[in-house]
Amino acid sequence: MRAVFARLCLGFSTAFLAVAVLAAANGPNLFGFDNPTGTARTYVVHGAVDTSNPFFQSLGTNGRSCGSCHAASDGWSIVPSHVQARFAATDGLDPIFRTNDGSNSPLADVSTVQERQAAYSMLLSKGLIRVGIGVPADAEFELLEADDPYGYASSNELSLFRRPLPSSNLPFLSAVMWDGRETFSGESIHFDLSDQANGATLGHAAGANPLTPAQREAIVDFETHLYTSQSDDNAAGALNARSGNGGPLTLSRQPFHIGINDVLSPGFDPRAFTLFDAWQEGTHAANDARTQAQAAVYRGQEIFNTRTFTVTGVRGVNDALGIPALTATCTTCHDTPNVGNHSVALPLDLGLTSEAVRTPDMPLYTFRNKTTGEILKTTDPGRALITGKWRHMSTFKGPVLRGLAARAPYFHNGLAATIDQAVDFYNTRFALGLTPQEKADLIAFLRAL
Repeated sequence: MRAVFARLCLGFSTAFLAVAVLAAANGPNLFGFDNPTGTARTYVVHGAVDTSNPFFQSLGTNGRSCGSCHAASDGWSIVPSHVQARFAATDGLDPIFRTNDGSNSPLADVSTVQERQAAYSMLLSKGLIRVGIGVPADAEFELLEADDPYGYASSNELSLFRRPLPSSNLPFLSAVMWDGRETFSGESIHFDLSDQANGATLGHAAGANPLTPAQREAIVDFETHLYTSQSDDNAAGALNARSGNGGPLTLSRQPFHIGINDVLSPGFDPRAFTLFDAWQEGTHAANDARTQAQAAVYRGQEIFNTRTFTVTGVRGVNDALGIPALTATCTTCHDTPNVGNHSVALPLDLGLTSEAVRTPDMPLYTFRNKTTGEILKTTDPGRALITGKWRHMSTFKGPVLRGLAARAPYFHNGLAATIDQAVDFYNTRFALGLTPQEKADLIAFLRAL
């Protein structure tokens, strides 16, 4: 049955086939895919993955579906190793490899396998999709220079290389897309996701016609019933063992509303994560290796909840609050209980796009504030290209943290290849002063999410 079903689906991406084969086997739930540190699983509230859903259908003109860039095997995003496998299996002709946004430039030569290898290098190496957005006509800034290694970007269309966000755990979102461009004032998350589905079909899938209301509704209904997280850790074992609350089933029952536990609201609790409280008992005991690994996860959770540091120079926080230095914990921004994104829209500039951390494969843009003359260099202006506001330069939302281990690399631009490197970035950026043991514990916790 699996082989027959797979043959029927050859027109779709290999990411789709992974889910299709599962669904053909009597529609299992809590299905899992291994990742470098364990297994991530998805719980489907409806009880099964419905592969007849428009999410898995090619509704545009270039062969793509939503599943082309949002694969269940990759935490409903994409990871470079699997993108590379798709390239090898198809000589770079899989639907994910399209020049409208998959290549480094829409003008890239893709006539041979070798040319395609070069043209899609950002997608292959970091799982980055090129987003093309121009400078708004009424922006408070102007583009002075575009240093684009691929020779395409201009003020009419900047090339912005970003990771596809997961299409799971969406009921916890306070903003849609890295730059919030699919978040509409006064509208519900359902409306935002519906508009996003239509925009993705017209853009990423090169659709000739908008989605029908029924197609939009079906896609949103599918996406908003998916809950994904790490369920098993190679060292700590099952993450719901010994009264642990890891895994997607408990995640699906996690209460949420916009503003829940917001740091600027009364009742903010920095102990936003309580998943592994039950594992505290093994923290100081000389127990077996598995119990000790669970204790490390608990210690990492406590570091995430309670370790204080000073936030300075963060656009979206220090300037917005008028506070040059702010004492914070990780949960000051990652405040949604047991989820980890911000519970209100809060785009921040953490320094991920500065010239100092720019890699040679990234464009670098030089902007000037039209009023003050201030100069800023960045690899991605972020939300500023949506609002035209200088104060939004290089600001991005923080993603849901659950299921991290399944979807490396990290940050919007793939700057950190591993969770270890992401921790190193924060340790340096905010002078956390983590000891080797504390760093290892924090990584253990983040891998368990």
